[in-house]
Amino acid sequence: MRLVKSLYQRFAALVHELTKFGIIGGIAFLIDLGTLNLFHLVFGIGPMTSKVVATTISTSFAYAGNRFWTFRHREQSGLGREYFLFFLMNGIALLFGVLVIGFTTYTLKLDDPLSLNVANIVGVGLGTLFRYWSYKKWVFLEATTPIPAELPEVGVKQKR
Repeated sequence: MRLVKSLYQRFAALVHELTKFGIIGGIAFLIDLGTLNLFHLVFGIGPMTSKVVATTISTSFAYAGNRFWTFRHREQSGLGREYFLFFLMNGIALLFGVLVIGFTTYTLKLDDPLSLNVANIVGVGLGTLFRYWSYKKWVFLEATTPIPAELPEVGVKQKR
């Protein structure tokens, strides 16, 4: 039991960060999946175009969730810089999804809804591994000074 407690204490911050990343990612995935199917199956837009639109929408949600919740404790190096790098990393991760969907649809000639969704899940899975690593490495940098657990409320004067 001591070993489990010791391991938890050692990796608590990472476990909490991964949990938050997973929750935001899960919601973004549902947005991506729903939007992909809406645009492709309902509106009749091509699978790759639908994927790009779905990823753009889900990425906007994911940025807000990751910046203001998952990686809140990390250095804030400028909204413009982070936003640009976040979308750049997601653009690279989008290539995983587009390549898998394109391969499934155009090379394997599997264009049914089930094949599209399986290809999307595989592409999102590969992209997620890349995204988590790249966000920590380049987008949401490690804090150089400790950030308090509770941030002061806006408009409340602090004692000096």
